[in-house]
Amino acid sequence: MTIRVCIVDDHPMVTEGIQAILESYDDISVVGTLTDGKEAVEQVQALAPDVMLLDLNMPGINGLNATEMILEERPETRILILSMHDSPEYISTALSHGAKGYILKDVPTEEIRTAIDTVMAGGEYLCTGAKGSLSPKIADGREPLTNREQTILLELAQGKSNKEVANSLGISVRTVETHRNNIKKKLGISSTAGLTRYAMEHGVLQGTSI
Repeated sequence: MTIRVCIVDDHPMVTEGIQAILESYDDISVVGTLTDGKEAVEQVQALAPDVMLLDLNMPGINGLNATEMILEERPETRILILSMHDSPEYISTALSHGAKGYILKDVPTEEIRTAIDTVMAGGEYLCTGAKGSLSPKIADGREPLTNREQTILLELAQGKSNKEVANSLGISVRTVETHRNNIKKKLGISSTAGLTRYAMEHGVLQGTSI
């Protein structure tokens, strides 16, 4: 089976370098090289990539927002984030947005291939430089909320509906629902009232009336 790969990066040298690497494999076909997140969202259906290598920092729609929007358009595409940053916040946030892996741009050639094979097999991949960099669990053993999840928690705790939150943040209702479920799972809370109470007790609603 030929693996269809799309590369999205606003630096031509990066794109050309990765493309040359991948096209050296007989079972990989580079079906597109794009320069920004907007193009990636608009063309994902037409290109139908199995794997998309997506730069994290791009003008316009950044890699995180593009990841969510791409997965809404074509959930079966596996997204591998490309980045120069190895901070825990970047990595954990990328994975929470739906990416299947995180690769630093200076990784060896064979590691890019390994990452593609891993996500094609249904796994997640963190490159060598990113392993061990995931955000630590908070004191009670639960995962901390990402910045986007904290923003959505604030909106929900103010009594807004999923549709109102979606309109406020410029994302889809489906994305809000996904984040809402993740927030409930992380916090062990099953109701909206519980989310509001948590927000009040942890200062999320400080200075905000509900």
